Amino acid sequence: MRNPFKELQELFAGGAVLVGTVTAYSGGMATLTMHGGGQMRARGEATVGAQVYVQDGVIQGPAPELPVDSASL
Repeated sequence: MRNPFKELQELFAGGAVLVGTVTAYSGGMATLTMHGGGQMRARGEATVGAQVYVQDGVIQGPAPELPVDSASL
């Protein structure tokens, strides 16, 4: 049986995928410093100092260590 609500959700994209650096990690929650200078908390596995992708408050995986042009932020 089809679920109309689930079909409606699939029409919309999820939140933006962001890149942040893990500054603290404890009990499955990481504190991230974003490239623009802000901070946020996200669930998932990570190590302090690593750069990760985060979407909707969940760590999606490791992000590459690339240079950031802070003038464009």
